[in-house]
Amino acid sequence: MDLIVARNRADLVAARREGTVALVPTMGALHEGHRSLIRQARVRSDQVVVSVFVNPLQFGPNEDFSRYPRTFDDDLDVCRAEGVDVVFHPSVEDMYPPGRQVGVSAGEMGRVVEGASRPGHFDGMLTVVLKLFNLVRPDLAVFGQKDAQQLALIRRMVADLDVPVEVLGGPTVREPDGLALSSRNRYLSDDDRKVALALSRALRAGAAQLTPDKIRTAAHEVLAQAGPKLELDYLALVDPATFTEVNEAYHGMAVLAVAARVGSTRLIDNVTVTLNPA
Repeated sequence: MDLIVARNRADLVAARREGTVALVPTMGALHEGHRSLIRQARVRSDQVVVSVFVNPLQFGPNEDFSRYPRTFDDDLDVCRAEGVDVVFHPSVEDMYPPGRQVGVSAGEMGRVVEGASRPGHFDGMLTVVLKLFNLVRPDLAVFGQKDAQQLALIRRMVADLDVPVEVLGGPTVREPDGLALSSRNRYLSDDDRKVALALSRALRAGAAQLTPDKIRTAAHEVLAQAGPKLELDYLALVDPATFTEVNEAYHGMAVLAVAARVGSTRLIDNVTVTLNPA
């Protein structure tokens, strides 16, 4: 069957088939990380829908909405190669009619860590995800673990609002040198890329430790070695359910998350760690 490109609700209704529907929401500029999510969705469903929509609500006034890479023709090629059934590519006007007033609040969990650095970002993200769920009506949706706080918030929204969608997380896909795949990596110069590798090295150094203080210390030491070209936004060791910082007595799984600016590019990454194992 040929790939269907849907632009609005009517197109989605016409394209829907019997069986299980999986949604992979994206902002386009698809890479191997997105491919891995599509493959995960393919295994679990009869129909895979990939949304391609650069959502203005999740960008702040001084962020990169206008220059975010838009490569729709290349994205279609990726979707065809991966056996996607439907690509949903609405306009901003289709997604947000004039007079829009109601959105989703991410609550306290959306105001910490990444949310503290990007006020309103998670409100905009959850609003578009809920709209996509309502438009596509998937049985399941797949999101990348690289955006760990986003994934946690989507799961929280689904639980709190009784949204009938199963939310799956896909593992972070990395370049051979350890850099987490991101659509924004294309902004990096060769020199910037070398500096950016400090993020994944810091996470690996932290993950090799077992207690919160040692994890934070080991990761900060690596980041400090990167020099002034790396501008650290945050390094946080958090409870994966709430994204609040953990204390020294914490036991179990935690997320070690980092964000930094390298040149003009802001990058995020994270790993899961086990603290104070018995």
